[in-house]
Amino acid sequence: MNVRFDNVSKTFGKSAVVEQLNLASDDGEFVVLLGPSGCGKTTTLRMLAGLEDATSGDIFIGEDRVNDIPTQNRDIAMVFQNYALYPHMTIAQNIAYPLRVRKIARDEIGARVSRVAEMLEIAALLERRPRELSGGERQRVALARAIIREPRVYLMDEPLSNLDAKLRVQMRGELKRLQHELGTTTIYVTHDQAEAMTLAHRVAVMRKGKLQQFDTPMNIYNRPANRFVAEFVGSPSMNFIEGRVDNGARKFLSDGLTLDLDEPHLARLSGRDLVTLGIRPEHLEVSTAEHPGWLTATVHVTELMGNETFVFLRMGSQKIIARAVADFRAEFESAVFVKFQTERVDFFDSSTGMRI
Repeated sequence: MNVRFDNVSKTFGKSAVVEQLNLASDDGEFVVLLGPSGCGKTTTLRMLAGLEDATSGDIFIGEDRVNDIPTQNRDIAMVFQNYALYPHMTIAQNIAYPLRVRKIARDEIGARVSRVAEMLEIAALLERRPRELSGGERQRVALARAIIREPRVYLMDEPLSNLDAKLRVQMRGELKRLQHELGTTTIYVTHDQAEAMTLAHRVAVMRKGKLQQFDTPMNIYNRPANRFVAEFVGSPSMNFIEGRVDNGARKFLSDGLTLDLDEPHLARLSGRDLVTLGIRPEHLEVSTAEHPGWLTATVHVTELMGNETFVFLRMGSQKIIARAVADFRAEFESAVFVKFQTERVDFFDSSTGMRI
């Protein structure tokens, strides 16, 4: 079932939390709402759930405008970060609860609990109580309780945030597999870009209540709509260098950096003066050996990450980060040589931040 927001806004007093949101999912799509704290993503989810009223605009699930439909009648299932399990019930009873309140036949409830428990690999836990389970097991139970409903839409509000790093990675894979098997539209809120990039069919990046970009993870990463998206998505963040375009010399000029521009960049930058250059750390090559045409930089610090090394560099007044191979070694303050993969360079308008 598709979900749609048409010019939806939400204000609390004089504060606009969500502004003129236009967003539409496809049927069966996994959509992630991504952004920093306070960007309006959870409020957007709560409006879709009916836990908050939209100040203006229309919200649709399928063909149904749901603004005035109570939460319990929207045919949705929610998964929260705190699991919200009933401590006095067994795991089987927790999972079955949504069906019991709908007075589903006992035999059908038993069959559906068994099927969902097998799917989530928690069949051996059905007679236990929540206090006897680990955090990962509780999260699986919370997912099972949502899945057993077989709703039109799943809503998930940072469901993995209470898990440790290793378990988060494992559960990300499980969520992706489950959503693929179930084929049910899922709207998922997170501030974790790794979750967004790995789970989503499309990502909606939000900032201060406004939608910045809604696209596939690959396009969000490779063709960010503006500087905020480019900076927020990617770890380490994209490098940004303020400078100007010399169209006559066909160069980008900045303190400590002169970069030749190719024809596609020159065409886009024609008539512009001040711009911001953006380049991802993996699109910088760094070497301790001198190469013709490579630029000189000074090593500020290096960080070995196991499978790679982050090299923090100074070029004039600029500070940039490059990804290097794991065995890259260079002394502090030593000179190294850097090559920009110019075909992977982005430029942003220095005043608006929009990608050129």
